[in-house]
Amino acid sequence: MRLLLAVLMMVVLAPVASAASGPPTAKCEFTPTPENPAARPVQPPPATVPAKGTVKVTIVTNYGVVVAKLDRANAPCGVENFAHLARSWFYTMSQCWRLTNTTRLGVLQCGDIYRAEEGGPGYKFADEVTGKETYERGTIAYGNQGPGTNGSEFFIVHSFAHIKPVYTVIGHVTHGMDTLDRIVRAGIVPQPDGTLDGAPKKPVRILHVLAG
Repeated sequence: MRLLLAVLMMVVLAPVASAASGPPTAKCEFTPTPENPAARPVQPPPATVPAKGTVKVTIVTNYGVVVAKLDRANAPCGVENFAHLARSWFYTMSQCWRLTNTTRLGVLQCGDIYRAEEGGPGYKFADEVTGKETYERGTIAYGNQGPGTNGSEFFIVHSFAHIKPVYTVIGHVTHGMDTLDRIVRAGIVPQPDGTLDGAPKKPVRILHVLAG
């Protein structure tokens, strides 16, 4: 009798245990920024997002294509946000306003609609950093204007970035770094002191972003 009861309990409880398990998720808080309303119509992503797997993104520019793999486990909120904005056509027909090529920083900065650091999605979310981040060539990370101010702005490292580990890394380029090299060779509008940190001499436009 005891054996029969034990077997019945296993049969009953097995589906419950199976249903309780599943792919890992993360909780995100996308906070509205009424002082900086959305530059283009877009709703925040869902609050619960996948925390495992990768997302392939293809950034189509007027210089060529850049393909990247985004890592949900490393930055679940950031990756979901980027994919969400891409699928919402937020990045379509936008411009990369800043290009740098200095001894400290070599990045292409994109994701702002109006101008550098202006024109976001109308919300912000927290950083996803450990303090051990590095930003080698091909890294894609969020730009920000202080802690917890992530939105749509991102940068791609075309050489290196000797910066503090306070920028959320969402992935790395897997194909198309030659596109970044062409952008750099086209030149940068220098600062008054000659520093190569400013607008690209020839506009860099994102025609569309595909997110798998």
